[in-house]
Amino acid sequence: MFSSEEIKVFLDELDEKIDVLNDGFLVLEREGDNTETVQEIFRAAHTIKGSSGVMGYDKMAALTHEMENLFALLRDGRLKATPQLVDVLFEGLDTIKLLRDTLTGGTDDDVDIRSVVHKLRELQEQTSLADAEPGSGPGMPTPGPGTRAPVPLTDSEREVLQEALNAGFSVHHIQVRIDPGCQMKSVRAYLIFQKLEGAGFQIVRSVPPVEEIEGGDFGAGFELATVSHEDGGRLHGLLSNTAEVSAVTVTRLNGLDDAPDQTLTPADQSADRAAESSAAPGPTEAAAEKKGIRTVRIDVQKLDSLMNLVGELVIERTRLERFADIMEAKYRSEEMIDTLNEISGHLGQITGELQEEIMMARMLPIAQVFNRFPRMVRDLAHKLGKEINLVIEGRDTELDRNVIEIISDPLIHLIRNAIDHGLEMPDERLRMDKQRVGTLALRAFHQEGHIVIIVEDDGRGLAPEKLRARAREMQLYDEETIGRMTDEEAVNLIFHAGFSTAADVSDISGRGVGMDVVKAQIEQINGIVEMRSSPGQGTAVTIKLPLTLAIIRALMVSLGEQVYAFPLNNVVETIQVGAQEIRLVRETEVVVVRGEVLPLVRLGRLFQQQNGIKKGSVYVVTIGMGKDRVGVVVDRLIGEQEIVIKSLGDILGHVPGISGATILGDGKVALIVDVRALVAEIADTRVRRGLVHVAG
Repeated sequence: MFSSEEIKVFLDELDEKIDVLNDGFLVLEREGDNTETVQEIFRAAHTIKGSSGVMGYDKMAALTHEMENLFALLRDGRLKATPQLVDVLFEGLDTIKLLRDTLTGGTDDDVDIRSVVHKLRELQEQTSLADAEPGSGPGMPTPGPGTRAPVPLTDSEREVLQEALNAGFSVHHIQVRIDPGCQMKSVRAYLIFQKLEGAGFQIVRSVPPVEEIEGGDFGAGFELATVSHEDGGRLHGLLSNTAEVSAVTVTRLNGLDDAPDQTLTPADQSADRAAESSAAPGPTEAAAEKKGIRTVRIDVQKLDSLMNLVGELVIERTRLERFADIMEAKYRSEEMIDTLNEISGHLGQITGELQEEIMMARMLPIAQVFNRFPRMVRDLAHKLGKEINLVIEGRDTELDRNVIEIISDPLIHLIRNAIDHGLEMPDERLRMDKQRVGTLALRAFHQEGHIVIIVEDDGRGLAPEKLRARAREMQLYDEETIGRMTDEEAVNLIFHAGFSTAADVSDISGRGVGMDVVKAQIEQINGIVEMRSSPGQGTAVTIKLPLTLAIIRALMVSLGEQVYAFPLNNVVETIQVGAQEIRLVRETEVVVVRGEVLPLVRLGRLFQQQNGIKKGSVYVVTIGMGKDRVGVVVDRLIGEQEIVIKSLGDILGHVPGISGATILGDGKVALIVDVRALVAEIADTRVRRGLVHVAG
């Protein structure tokens, strides 16, 4: 039985190899017989087959064995990457994923591999196989006459090898080097021994002993002396394709001289470099090997705990800064106060650097989300009979792990809608003087402390009149309100719950769910989603997200004695207006700012408190989501501050208008205003009452 840690390492490696196969199949379909890609997917399948076999997952090993046979034919040029072959390979990959899911709970009895195995064998049978000529194997040293055995031998071992040579058997000295970052050395060694024995190689001598090697008690590698009828070319190829084996040197022995009575050390670096050119796939994996030495796996829960601790440290830093300010105001420039200020400043600097480092440790490349879309786009395009070129930019853009987990589903909705509703059929595109192949672009980049993701297509776009007509059918608003809508407002009707322009309901889209979910999920993490569309030209959806959800900058305001926080991402500006400038239009307070009507809401009314200022000028915080703007009347502006977001917990649950809380430097609790809900409510009222057209 394997330990839970070994199983976890196996699953992590399996997920990585599944991604390699998925990307490789897409490249095969797009570019045909790409030699480098074929080698890469061959190695990935070989790794899965070997590891799953060692772990005892027989179905997975059997399936990947059949896939590996096809890859071998592709690699040797005996088989072409046809659409039929790629479809079968994807079916095999999907079955591997089903088997992978059973490993974390359940049994693989419900997963039937017979159908896909039959299809894989049919493809092999259709290929005329030529016998491969034995060779010496790339990168294998050429044996010379009288090559002595470098492995120290006992008298009995020397006698066995000499008899084998006299009988016409081949004797080989093998040096194996394992990747320094390998976490399952014993499993890799066991797999190598299993391969050798299965191929008819008898291990006569090993350094260190077999028991120590199988227990993982060896350094960078080990050495073997074997006897067989096989040539060195097959032996070298057999071992060099083993996962996490970085170098293999095979030397055929033509004779046995006296060997030193000492344990032989692993192969020297010069020999490793000579063999590494054939064993290592290329510079990419060599770089990965170096990188592996400098990285460690860590449970995400530990990162979350560290982030929480840093959050507490930020709170204490704020308290210390406030205490230092109080002491300085009271005692001025005494030496003790100067020392306190120095300590406070240094602690603040260290805390900031620690916070930044842990935030960076939580960052993941958005490629983890983007990489699943090429396969999805390919399958949907085939299903609908469309031709689509998916363009992905900014895979290396990093954002917080928690944000990545949330953004996946909204992006799936957007891409499915773009394929189903946006991009036209090939013949229709040709009639419109467009390229037969539609383009779907997915871009990510950093902008002013945010992550921006754009999903854009060059399809038919959205027709505002059609959207208005659909709104009338659904009776979302009265005729007067719909008639006053601008084209931009009509386009954004698509985010209304249940709104859909699809004539037919399919299993892809058209049920009126999706776009409202997109907006709700993005805004829940203080993100912004905007849509622009041109009829006949295409549609672009822009998503703007915060880098992290744990610590944010906020504008602190007060209402009486209570302090509130507005996330700075949603604060447009702060203004001071006279009470006489506030007007009442259609039961809503408004103020005109630079010719635009700004609806007002009094924070006191939202939370059943009284605003302290009754007459004269008032402070207004202008907040926004997308293009919607709302002015919030407050008593006092305190200033910007970095805050740690705390959940209200299960006891309080959901409180309307409040998204969380934070602890201030004086120990008091400040409430974080739910800008998304507030703006959405006011914006909806604004449309219904026609305030968008009030001016002057």
